[in-house]
Amino acid sequence: MLKKEGKHHILILGASGFLGYAIYKELCPYFKTYGTYNTSNSQWEKNHQFFQYNFEEDDVYEILDVVKPTIIISALRGDFATQFIAHKHMAEYVFLKKIKIIFLSSANVFDAYSKYPSYEEDKTYSNSIYGHFKIKIENMLLRLPKNQVVILRLPMVFGKQSPRTQEIIQNINEKTPIEVFPNLIMNVTTDSKVSLQIHYIINRNKSGIFHLGSTDLIHHDEFIKDITKSLGLKNAIYKHVYTTNDDRYLAVLPKYNLLPKNLQIISQDIISELAI
Repeated sequence: MLKKEGKHHILILGASGFLGYAIYKELCPYFKTYGTYNTSNSQWEKNHQFFQYNFEEDDVYEILDVVKPTIIISALRGDFATQFIAHKHMAEYVFLKKIKIIFLSSANVFDAYSKYPSYEEDKTYSNSIYGHFKIKIENMLLRLPKNQVVILRLPMVFGKQSPRTQEIIQNINEKTPIEVFPNLIMNVTTDSKVSLQIHYIINRNKSGIFHLGSTDLIHHDEFIKDITKSLGLKNAIYKHVYTTNDDRYLAVLPKYNLLPKNLQIISQDIISELAI
């Protein structure tokens, strides 16, 4: 897709996860790309580009000293308190070495706003513990020099192997209800699109805040029902969950940091991708 660029050493923290591994597979042919995994697994242990790293016990400095990355991509999941300390150490390293960090954040940094979708320059405000945690890391990274930081705010991420898609399949197989939220208006994306967008951001040396959601909005219940249809799954049972009487937005729309047309996505693209 893009020219082969060898100059970067990229370290993906959380590369064994669903999204982290998709990013690793996209970047690996173009850059020296390393990843971390938490739980022992022969697939990762055999891959010499992967390091075992448990941020609750291990110091991230040890891996940083070995890899000497020019770009760190954080796709970590898990305990918030120790994850925050790991990111504090990363931020110190990024500042000291004058390198770049790409942080995978979430639409939940805006989950206290429900009346409208959110754009890149909107003030973050969250009611959830998860949203608060992501805001805390965003704020810490935004104190670094501007050209050294990329914050990617993601909506719900789908894909053939995504935990969300697998859960829908499992629910149908086990004849258990799939929870849908009819009042939730959201946008969505896929692991493959996010990986391509990150590749572009690295190649073009971009920095700042990016909203990587689809450019259109969709109701949660409609979208989940479209997915089950596109996967060819029958006999789905839906449990409609109403958290409010009114429509509630949880959507991160791009407005200022727009990516090229071929890197934008609409919700129908996701349905089509899952149907292939």
